[in-house]
Amino acid sequence: MATWGQVEKELLKSRAEHGPPDFDGVRRGYMHDLASYTNRSLILYETAGFAPPLGAAPSDTQISLDPDVGAFMEVVHGLDRERPIDLILHSPGGTAEAAESIVEYIRGRFPGLRVIVPVAAMSAATMMAMAADEIILGDHSQLGPIDPQMTIATPEGPRTAPAAAIRKQFQDATEDLKQNPDHMAAWLPIIRGLSPALLQICDDAEKLATSMVTDWLEKYMFASEDEARTKAKAVASVLSDYDQHMSHGRRLGKAQLRALGLNIVDLEADGKLQDLVLSVHHSVNHLMNHTGTVKIVENHLGKAFIRRVGQLAVPVQQRPAILP
Repeated sequence: MATWGQVEKELLKSRAEHGPPDFDGVRRGYMHDLASYTNRSLILYETAGFAPPLGAAPSDTQISLDPDVGAFMEVVHGLDRERPIDLILHSPGGTAEAAESIVEYIRGRFPGLRVIVPVAAMSAATMMAMAADEIILGDHSQLGPIDPQMTIATPEGPRTAPAAAIRKQFQDATEDLKQNPDHMAAWLPIIRGLSPALLQICDDAEKLATSMVTDWLEKYMFASEDEARTKAKAVASVLSDYDQHMSHGRRLGKAQLRALGLNIVDLEADGKLQDLVLSVHHSVNHLMNHTGTVKIVENHLGKAFIRRVGQLAVPVQQRPAILP
C-alpha cells in the first residue's frame, strides 16, 4: 500500500522530475489499477467537508444537487453500462434530496453498485451507501446516523439541531408550561425560534430519510431475502434513531452494521484491494491539502469534475480507455 507518506514521496519525486507535483497522474494511476484489478468501473466521490477550508460554501463540501448531479453526469458518460460500478465514498453528508437524485441516476444505469468507504460516509452519504448491493469497510471506516438536521433562524444567527431534539424540546416546553405557566419567560426565547411549520417539517424530514433508506434496502441489498421490507424498515428505524445514537456524528462501525443485517465486506479481507483503495484516498488527501480542492468526482478513465475554493468546477480531459 502507498501510505500517506509514501504518496507524498511519490509526489515529491514527480515534482523533482517534471516541475509541479503530478497530483492527477498519481491519483489516476491508482484509480486505473483499482478498476483493472476489480474488473469494475470506478467512480470516486470525496469532499473536504470534515475540515472545510475558509471560503468554502456548503455546496462545495457537502452532497448537493448542484453541482453534484452534473458532476456524476460528467463522469458516468462513456462508462460501460454492462459493467457494475464501485463508488469510493468519503463525505460528511449533505441533503437527502441530492443523495436521492445521485442514487437513482447511478442505479438506473449500471447493473450493480458497490460502495467502498475509505474512512467515513456520514449522514446523507450513509443513506447513499444503503443503496448498494454491498458496502466495503475497513476496520477504521465508519458510517453514521441518518436523523435529519434542521437549520433554524435565531436572534443570534442560524443554528443547526437534530429534528428529534427540536421536537423533544417543544414537547418538554409544552408539558412544563402546563404545570408551571410562570416559566414562560424562560421558555419564550426558545419557543420564539420555532416557526409554525417547523415541527411538521421535522416530522416530514424524518419520514423522508427512513422511507428512502427502506426502499433502497428492500430493492437492492435485501432483494433476495424473505421479508425484505420488514428487515429494511428495521434498519432504517435504527439508523434514524437520535435517542439511541445521541449524536449525529456517532461512529457506526462494521460490527454494529453487521448486527443490523447489512451486507458488510471487510476491506482487509483482500490485501490488494485494500492497498489500492487507500492509495487512491491518500492521493486525494494530498490533492486537497495542496491545491484548495474541496470536492472531486472522477472515474477510472480520468474524466473528472473538480471544485476548488474560489474556482468553478472544471471538467478534466478524459484519457483513452485502457481496460478491455
